[in-house]
Amino acid sequence: MSALAFANPAILFGLIALPIIWWLLRLTPPRPKTEVFPPLRILATVLKREETPSQSPWWLTLLRMLLAAAVIFAIADPVINPRTSSLNSDGPLVLMVDNGWSTAVDWERRVQTAGLLIDDAESADLPVAIAFTAEQSHDAVPGSAIAAREKLAAAQPRPLVPDRARAAAALAQALTGTRPGTLAILSDGVAAAWDDEALSALAALSPADIRLIEGDGASAVAITDAVNNAGTMSVTASRLATGAPQRLEVNALDAQGRSLASGTLDFAAGSGTATAQIDAPFELRNDFARLAIEGMSTAGAAHLLDDGFKRRRVALIAGESGSDFQPLLQPLYYISRALSPYADITQPNTADLSVSIPQILEGNPSAIIMADVGRLPPETAAPLQQWIARGGTLIRFAGPRLAAAPADDPLVPVILRQGERALGGAMSWSEPQPLADFPSFGPFAGMPRATDLTVTRQVLAEPTPDLAERTWASLADGTPLVTQKEVEAGRIVLFHTSAEATWSNLPLSGNFVEMLRRLVQLARAGGAASSRTGGDGAATTLAPYRLLTADGILTTETGTARPIAIAANETPVASFDHPPGLYGTEDGFSAVNLLAPNTVIAPFEPTVAGRPIAREGLAGGEAVSLRPALFAAAFALLILDSLVVLFMNGAFSRRPGGRRRVAGAATAVTALAIALFAFMPGHSQAQENAPGPAAKPGDEEILERLDTTHLAYVITGESDVDRISEQGLEGLSQFLSYRTTLEPGAPVGLDLTKDELAFYPIIYWPVSATAPMPSAAAISRIDAYMRNGGTVLFDTRDQYSALDGGGASANGQRLQAILANIDIPPLEPTPEDHVLTRSFYLLSNFPGRYTGSPLWVEARQEAQASGAKLSSSGDGVTPLLITGNDFAGAWAVDQQGAPVLPTVPPDEMQREYAYRSGVNIMMYMLTGNYKADQVHVPALLERLGQ
Repeated sequence: MSALAFANPAILFGLIALPIIWWLLRLTPPRPKTEVFPPLRILATVLKREETPSQSPWWLTLLRMLLAAAVIFAIADPVINPRTSSLNSDGPLVLMVDNGWSTAVDWERRVQTAGLLIDDAESADLPVAIAFTAEQSHDAVPGSAIAAREKLAAAQPRPLVPDRARAAAALAQALTGTRPGTLAILSDGVAAAWDDEALSALAALSPADIRLIEGDGASAVAITDAVNNAGTMSVTASRLATGAPQRLEVNALDAQGRSLASGTLDFAAGSGTATAQIDAPFELRNDFARLAIEGMSTAGAAHLLDDGFKRRRVALIAGESGSDFQPLLQPLYYISRALSPYADITQPNTADLSVSIPQILEGNPSAIIMADVGRLPPETAAPLQQWIARGGTLIRFAGPRLAAAPADDPLVPVILRQGERALGGAMSWSEPQPLADFPSFGPFAGMPRATDLTVTRQVLAEPTPDLAERTWASLADGTPLVTQKEVEAGRIVLFHTSAEATWSNLPLSGNFVEMLRRLVQLARAGGAASSRTGGDGAATTLAPYRLLTADGILTTETGTARPIAIAANETPVASFDHPPGLYGTEDGFSAVNLLAPNTVIAPFEPTVAGRPIAREGLAGGEAVSLRPALFAAAFALLILDSLVVLFMNGAFSRRPGGRRRVAGAATAVTALAIALFAFMPGHSQAQENAPGPAAKPGDEEILERLDTTHLAYVITGESDVDRISEQGLEGLSQFLSYRTTLEPGAPVGLDLTKDELAFYPIIYWPVSATAPMPSAAAISRIDAYMRNGGTVLFDTRDQYSALDGGGASANGQRLQAILANIDIPPLEPTPEDHVLTRSFYLLSNFPGRYTGSPLWVEARQEAQASGAKLSSSGDGVTPLLITGNDFAGAWAVDQQGAPVLPTVPPDEMQREYAYRSGVNIMMYMLTGNYKADQVHVPALLERLGQ
């Protein structure tokens, strides 16, 4: 192969004219001179008749000769390492051409290279066999050069990974009994699956000559994964590992192709993978339609996004707030941590459901999760049902409150039996139940069953004909664990166990995270329903909607693409039948991308049975033309010649006053800089001594309530009842100050509609049938107060209680009307071993003015490990107490400290026990389950002794 050749060698004859050009360039006019005006000298000069031209300097003539020679050589077009034909004539030319996703950048050069090889075969009168690796069907029978050119012209790069094994098999079948002369592999430089099989099939052909022709592998960069994290989007890309670092920009585009945000891919030297972080708000990230690497137009540099990629907004609501000192017992603790990596979690800033639920619905969340929420305020049920019907997903967890809720609750997917089922307790014949295998339908299909999960409590569903169809998970005994019901466009899902670890150890397992993730993924995102799966989570067949071209552009031409069936939680990968693109309809679609997640691009390294392989570059790569460099040199010499002529003509001579003009310009620039600096705003002018926030009305009262404990009572509007309540709490406060270290402040009367309730550990509510019925807002506020850990002591003051199944008095009926709109847990009379019986005094009952009514508290749950009985509320404190013994009547004292009302029957010892009951209640409110924890002291002391 010649090292230098000329495309137009005849132009070199122009070099013969260089001597003539030399002679012409020597003749130049004399340089003008400046002379003083002497008349006689001018006359003497005029009298000269003969003129002799001055010769140009030799170096200027040489400069111009080089300029002329550079132009002549540039027109002749010298080429270094020109291409020559060297095909082996022992057999046909065999071309295996990669036309996958990475060839879109240099496809024209690949066609040119293959065309030159076909021209060489035509000149040598050799047949040509050609096969393309990204085509589903192959016609590789050797034919004429004209037929090969037609196949080459019809071929196009495809947005697919090359299948060299299929192309090699087609060539082997077409060349049966024929030994190729030259086997040329036009590779994209990227390794693919089954390359070993392809090379084995090519080696069996025993070609006389093997060539590997590759292009520039720098264009082989592909986005392999994108994860929508909590704060940012993480984009992973892969390239052929080279020694040079590389920085690329990744743009996030919306459906109209507008760039919304971008990130940077920094490939380190020798690294094949890089990750970019796209920092954008949650709402903006949900508008991303695809990702694209700037400056690259390949299918690999584009990554399509669908509804499944969008990050869901999930709102969490709990039946009770729990204790901040015991986060593992909070009902939302495990849910929030399970979903935080996959969804944006929002929680209401108030426990008042009548306020929090409308606020949540205004944010249009994808899903709402309720943990042990029983009764809902009536004004919130209808908007919540409408939200579900429009496509919302409601996920509920059972608990004591839901177990005590009415059976006709429309916001549960099945009919529930009231009460809870205990498994493995002292009074139960059943053992704790493990999980059964997940059914083949539903979002949990394909999940492995965890053998170490057990459920000790659950709420049961009434048997119905469609219960099995609505059950997505069940226990080993066949009872449902997760049920669901579709409500128009939305869905209601119920876990029949609690969201924390008191009813089962499911929240402690990885299955809990995966189950919640799959359920949230089924929810709508951004107002567009996902069509990836059907309503039951089964695979859905989707027709091609938009397909990706090899240049990374979406097109409506679906061609021969076939519908694809995508199962739940499955990530589809492109193939010949299902090229990359969007499958579905305009209302909902799924994205099929080129490469599987976390794919790493590797270089193609062929070895054909130890045969030597000649490596070449694409046409236009190895041959280097010197024409641009020669034209650039000629232009540079022309500029140099022009500068020399200007200098010789005095264009750069110094003129008078020039120095002064330069100095004046410098002075002007300096003055302008000083002026700009003088008018720049000073950074040191900061506002100092800024006044603090002004005090608001009521701040002093708030600080006093926080500093001193006060007993509070509900103002009913009846003066006699409110007076007794105030005197009763005053009497109890005095008794507390005399017998304990607690020194309460003056009792406080509360208006439930406007006063802040969070300052008081307990609120005494004297129930009166003749008083006005509290408003719905007031009941919602008292419900929120109890959810946040407060306790309300309801006192019907009638020595009677209808909670044990008997008829109700007038005050009892009013109490039932109030509690009907409050989500209360199951109740029971205070057991003998309850914390209330020993928090300060040892008591067996809780009398007031009367002694006939029991003191009702929240029903306790048995702890699985220790057997200690605790309330399910925060820190073990019941959220409500109910009695009819008229505590305030027994506690009430006048200004002299004398009792106001007699006990029934008259007995001062009964009044003493009434005071003691009040002390125990206050100690219980302030210390929680501290006394209950004392049962562990013997075991702790025993361990310390060991």
